Amino acid sequence: QVQLVESGGGLVQAGGSLRLSCSVSGRTFWNYVMAWFRQAPGKERQFVTAISWTYGSTNYADSVKGRFTISRDNAKNTVYLQMNSLKPEDTAVYYCAASPGSSLSSTYYQSLVYNYWGQGTQVTVSS
Repeated sequence: QVQLVESGGGLVQAGGSLRLSCSVSGRTFWNYVMAWFRQAPGKERQFVTAISWTYGSTNYADSVKGRFTISRDNAKNTVYLQMNSLKPEDTAVYYCAASPGSSLSSTYYQSLVYNYWGQGTQVTVSS
């Protein structure tokens, strides 16, 4: 059974940092693209960042470039999202997702292409 389990969310003041983790199990994700999305109350789910597990290449939404970093640890089957200089507008539930593929493209900005999702972890940034 494929599972993606997020952790690391919480409450932080503006300007602070958090690191989210996404532990994956149930299959090999070597040929997958892993991504983080977020959804704020009353808003649509939004692409944050993606990484090719095969090549390690990354894409970021403009709103998080220079502040967030996605990475993967092959030995631990875990994807991380390091979030620095957090802003109140980063407040959302953050979801980890996986989609078959190895080379990143704009296709992976769309939530519809992801067939595995975690349960989400809440990130709240206070002003």
